[in-house]
Amino acid sequence: MFALLNFLALLSSALSAPILGLSPGSENAAATGTPTALALSDLQSSFKRPAQFARVAFCSSVSISNWTCGEPCTALGNVTFLQSGGDQGLIPLYYIAHDPTDNSIVVAHEGTVTSNILSILNDVKLGLVDLNVTRFPSTAGKGIQVHSGFQQTFERTADGLLAGVMKGLSDTGAKKVAVTGHSLGAAVATMTAAFLKQSVDPSIDVSLAVFGLPRGGNQAWADFLDSTVGVKYMTNQQDPVPIVPPRSLGFQHPSGEIHSLDQSQNNFTSCPGQDNEHCSTGNSLLQSNTTNHDGPYLGITFGRKSCPDGQ
Repeated sequence: MFALLNFLALLSSALSAPILGLSPGSENAAATGTPTALALSDLQSSFKRPAQFARVAFCSSVSISNWTCGEPCTALGNVTFLQSGGDQGLIPLYYIAHDPTDNSIVVAHEGTVTSNILSILNDVKLGLVDLNVTRFPSTAGKGIQVHSGFQQTFERTADGLLAGVMKGLSDTGAKKVAVTGHSLGAAVATMTAAFLKQSVDPSIDVSLAVFGLPRGGNQAWADFLDSTVGVKYMTNQQDPVPIVPPRSLGFQHPSGEIHSLDQSQNNFTSCPGQDNEHCSTGNSLLQSNTTNHDGPYLGITFGRKSCPDGQ
């Protein structure tokens, strides 16, 4: 967890007291609705397979392209690799695959690699910047701003990724695109899903399920995701990543959080509204547990240790 700890240390140093609280005085409102208890069986269909695809994204590009990434690959069964991009450093890996179980195209983004400090540099560019409306034309004039580092990471591979998805849809006849990722990969995945939603034929179903999601933009961005993509994201216990960047800097989570309460994998809650204070938003960095960031999520733990070339 070296890089994650550096990430949090840099945040605390840069922001001092504001990050340690829950941003009193923030202009963004936290939801207060009572969470609903969920059983593990309620989540399997929505999150288990996306988690398995997101886990693969931590393995080496060679093992992914050959689909020889050990248990992460074999657990998914007869999946066809289509394309990958990035360098697993300053440009995090993504890959595209065809999943025959539901005839879908899957896009998975690599999360923050804890052994590679270049990866974390994407995370610590904290400023909000205007969303690139050239890629998101329907957002013009809506005041949408996003995390500078996340947008830069997304932009580095957006064109090649879109071309790969379009080719995959054409070659396979698939009518679904499923986007996933963990940590930094989750943040980039939200942008990818929104981008694809506006780029593919309207008949194509674009879904998004991610894990350990940090805040990626302002209130207008959260509202845009709610109205167009419909984010589903899972947070785990006292993981500090979902509560950064802080709301005091203008950041806001979209709706759609599912929160895991303990290690048992039997106690989950559905958290109504944006940044529900009864779920991860109610956590504090003072009581955070960085080991919760990697999982488990429905029995899946993220990172390179499960890969044959793991570190």
